[in-house]
Amino acid sequence: MSIDSVLTGNPRLNLAILLQEKVRRAKTNRLKYYRPYEKQREFHELGSKYRERLLSAGNQSGKTYSAAMETAMHATGRYPDWWKGKVFEKPVAGLAASVTSELTRDGVQRLLLGRPGIESEYGTAALPRDSIKEISSRAGVPNAVSQIIVRHGGGGDVQQGESSILIKSYDQGSEKFQADTLNFVWLDEEPPIEIYTEALTRTNTTLGPVFMTFTPLKGMSKTVMRFLIEKMPGTAVVFMGLYDVGHYTKEQADQIISTYPEHEREARAFGKPVLGSGAVFPIAESEIVVQPFSIPDDWPRICSMDLGWDHPTAAVWLAHNLETDTVYLYDVYKRAKQVPAIHASAIKGRGAWIPVAWPHDALQTQKDSGIPMRDTYRTEGLNMLPERTQFEDGSIGVEPGIQIMLNRMETGKFKVFSNCEGWLEEYRMYHRKDGVIVKQMDDAIDASRGGIMMLRYAKKFDTTQFKPFRDSWRA
Repeated sequence: MSIDSVLTGNPRLNLAILLQEKVRRAKTNRLKYYRPYEKQREFHELGSKYRERLLSAGNQSGKTYSAAMETAMHATGRYPDWWKGKVFEKPVAGLAASVTSELTRDGVQRLLLGRPGIESEYGTAALPRDSIKEISSRAGVPNAVSQIIVRHGGGGDVQQGESSILIKSYDQGSEKFQADTLNFVWLDEEPPIEIYTEALTRTNTTLGPVFMTFTPLKGMSKTVMRFLIEKMPGTAVVFMGLYDVGHYTKEQADQIISTYPEHEREARAFGKPVLGSGAVFPIAESEIVVQPFSIPDDWPRICSMDLGWDHPTAAVWLAHNLETDTVYLYDVYKRAKQVPAIHASAIKGRGAWIPVAWPHDALQTQKDSGIPMRDTYRTEGLNMLPERTQFEDGSIGVEPGIQIMLNRMETGKFKVFSNCEGWLEEYRMYHRKDGVIVKQMDDAIDASRGGIMMLRYAKKFDTTQFKPFRDSWRA
């Protein structure tokens, strides 16, 4: 029935009919009106470059909703004008899953179709009503579905084909994921590594995307390690917290965060993995992170390096507020498999006058030249300190340096600029196993420990060396 056939000669009644029709159309085509938050958009856009994606997000932040919308786009072929993510030109075979049959029904299925068990509500979620052709029920689970057949091609009279979305759950076991070749897989909530590996296997022929949305409450699991520590080629991760979404005010987010247990706060509020008792620094990231600001000239600064080749050479920059005895880590540099000249250029670019602390292995001679790395960096123009990184008594123990950093964090005297992601990603993963610090992905952390140990050599910015330039500029 067309809208014209129900209009009357009464303008007021017509207006009410038209408004009601507008609401109906919006309700049955939510995909058309989807507008992601910045972090959701970033997650979508990474799909054009990376096969494996993780949206690691806080509870009730909209992570599942955004993935449901992307799934609907792939299945229908209806991509909005603003879309810069992965695009399928033809009908697809996809799979969506979550932890248990009930959770899959109440989460993934609900956000794709509408409220479970109410047929009149089907088509009021991510999948537009006119795109849904057929729904198959799942045996043994009330109101759950096992497959959705979706019209692909934009709706209307001309249809290009049909897509299918299989609905499964992790508790069925990895064997149930050994289905036909798939174009994409969406996993909502963290899967066991066996499930994730099977999802990759099902998309190997098509090299289609596998994307996940979850709050990382299981800590350093094998699935999380793939993205955050191993950083396998083709993987990408986006963190989204409660302050990144638009459906909470700051006051509301503050109140929600305050209700979470401290040991789960980083995961539930900000999507940051929980390390629990294994964390070397069991301090909430939010307690040490500050927004960047201009460093005053009278705050002494120091740069500290950690050398590498296969793993990155790292450098961090520290500024010391002498009045409050607070140390601010305000910049970080990390790069692997590059010669000293490249690193030196980047470090000098942050201030060639800043003294540079260096580790004991910089005394080792290079195989090609026989010259110690320390001297090579001096030749490149770095302001290398006269002695290696060590305490005043000459000791170089790791644990004492870690303890100093931890004490400063606990007393609010060690802060990190929020844009130092290269350092923060290591902080989130820095942990112990059987009481021993795991020497993996710790280059910037090691550099910062060295900077703290050599803080006595930090130097203030000498404004007089720029005075002639400033005077001539004023003239």
